[in-house]
Amino acid sequence: MEKENAKRIIAMLHARSGSLENGEPISPPIVTTAKYALAGTPNTPYTYGRDINPTVEAAEAAIAALEEASVVAFPSGMAAITAALMVTAKAGDRILVPSDGYYVTRVMLEEILAAHDIQFDAIPTKAFATTDLSPYAVVWCETPSNPGLDLCSVRSIAENAKATGAKIVVDNTTLTPLLQRPLDLGADIVVSSDTKAMAGHSDCLFGHVATRDTAIFAKIAKWRKVSGSIPDPFAAFLLHRGLMTLDMRLERMCTNAVAILDRVETHAAIEAVKYPGVGFVIGLTFADEPTAEAFINDCPAIFASTSFGGVHTSAERRARWGDDVPDGFVRLSVGCEPTTELVAAIEASLDAL
Repeated sequence: MEKENAKRIIAMLHARSGSLENGEPISPPIVTTAKYALAGTPNTPYTYGRDINPTVEAAEAAIAALEEASVVAFPSGMAAITAALMVTAKAGDRILVPSDGYYVTRVMLEEILAAHDIQFDAIPTKAFATTDLSPYAVVWCETPSNPGLDLCSVRSIAENAKATGAKIVVDNTTLTPLLQRPLDLGADIVVSSDTKAMAGHSDCLFGHVATRDTAIFAKIAKWRKVSGSIPDPFAAFLLHRGLMTLDMRLERMCTNAVAILDRVETHAAIEAVKYPGVGFVIGLTFADEPTAEAFINDCPAIFASTSFGGVHTSAERRARWGDDVPDGFVRLSVGCEPTTELVAAIEASLDAL
């Protein structure tokens, strides 16, 4: 995996620079336009700002090099999720989703798509391995689950789904294509909230859909065009810039996560620790809500916020959003701070509880 990732990273870094002529900028220009010159018969892909944008294309090319697949960019992770749902499901279909996965996906199904006769069942991530997939047109996986960090086998689920004719979609936000490759494991579609680790600096919203199925890709691209869900060029620029350091950021974040685990797994202030074995997100369960909030708010190296995947270590008590986790469960997103100082600050805060 490491050798293959190195090839993908080189391809991503040079997805733009490799095709430039002398005097052209290595960073993609921020093209802000609603209209293009378009006289006579349209003979250019650049016709209208809602359809396509050169800065967005540069971001898509970089992501595509990592995914080794065709990519359509969206203005947020939820916009990408919505597109994937809309092109894979139709009236009368049933979708299987994780009950312990990102809750807004379930909100979309329950409060929006149910009115269009699209039904769903929600089960724990661990139950996917033993569930009959034949009733479902779409099987939606998230591994590790967010926020509970449970795992399922994408390869096994994909094999079972294909046997029943279902499409399999994997939300790969937490691990990114450098730490997990669902398309290689048989998934039809990958969705990602690139607001998180892909962009990495908590300064823009972005998302993408990746697929190697040409028919699905055409539907996703058409959905974006007719729904108007094209990213802002400023956000595309920031996403592209963030991708240039993704490999280095992930290495530091994962190193920091393992270092923290080594010091907190047996700490008396923590009732349970959850870590999927890879990545930068750790689940910590404290005795109760006040203890969890004290840990988050009193640690000088933790930024109290929602979302994850940024350069700053951040944490939040996920039960406040209604996730099916204990009141004292904290999702800790480990950042890029100096390892020794970060571990010491977290350990000191735990000792003070």
